[in-house]
Amino acid sequence: MILENSRALIVEGGAMRGIFASGVLDAFMASDFHPYDFAMGVSAGASNLVGYLSQQPKRSYKVITELATTSAFFNPKRFLKGGDLVDVNWLWQEANHRYPIDKMRLFNSIPFWATVTNVTNGHADYYRIDESNIKETLVATAALPIAVKTPPCFSGGCYTDGGVADSIPVKEAYRRGARDITVILSHPLSYHMNPTKHPWLMKKLLSRYPGVADAMLHRSENYNASLDFIRNPPAGTIIRVIAPPESFSVKRLSMKREILDEGYQMGVAAGEEHMVNLQGWHGLNEENCHFCI
Repeated sequence: MILENSRALIVEGGAMRGIFASGVLDAFMASDFHPYDFAMGVSAGASNLVGYLSQQPKRSYKVITELATTSAFFNPKRFLKGGDLVDVNWLWQEANHRYPIDKMRLFNSIPFWATVTNVTNGHADYYRIDESNIKETLVATAALPIAVKTPPCFSGGCYTDGGVADSIPVKEAYRRGARDITVILSHPLSYHMNPTKHPWLMKKLLSRYPGVADAMLHRSENYNASLDFIRNPPAGTIIRVIAPPESFSVKRLSMKREILDEGYQMGVAAGEEHMVNLQGWHGLNEENCHFCI
């Protein structure tokens, strides 16, 4: 028996690496594959979920390849002059000007949460997306610390990128009742996050926000703990993982179209393979079964 609210979809962020998840979700849409009870996204993962839940194929792909690659969004010269390295407000506004969200479909879809990091304490907060907070939440979840000089504020708090405190909110999904969880990662399965090499520099750069600095210093252990949870889920819980292949070459700030297109096609192929595996059309071994089905 499938319990209500038991099937969750989680999409990791990772800036331009989000191109992989956009391909996975486009493959899902092409097959009208919508088996989830709720969804949770982080940073670029939340943006990808907007396209999926509003049933707008290629929207996320276009936002990444046509807008996030421009100097209006990513601008090192602006950063050196005291501005933001990435302009998430511009990206939100331009994306919705060129590719308006189908809000009717989005807000009549399954519940959708985005993860943000509270700059006061460095802890993760989870906002359910609705028409009153969609702009503020989606901007905040992608507001990379340091790259965005002034954290966006709304609903009584100020926030930075959700990936700082909870890059893969699989434990939160479990806490909310999910026992059948699908996770779309932005790194290959072999990935293990290393601690920051220069903690003193992190503390200096984030001296105005000690809670965020502390979260950044503990980010690797929290990230790897989420991976351990995925690999060793609690009894009665299934966690299915869709991850890029080891040959995935997209980096956080990759801007070359050919590299992004290759990463997108890897996502499409992974999404299609995931749906095939769910049908049990070919065998799986004990080692990777919970990752692949």
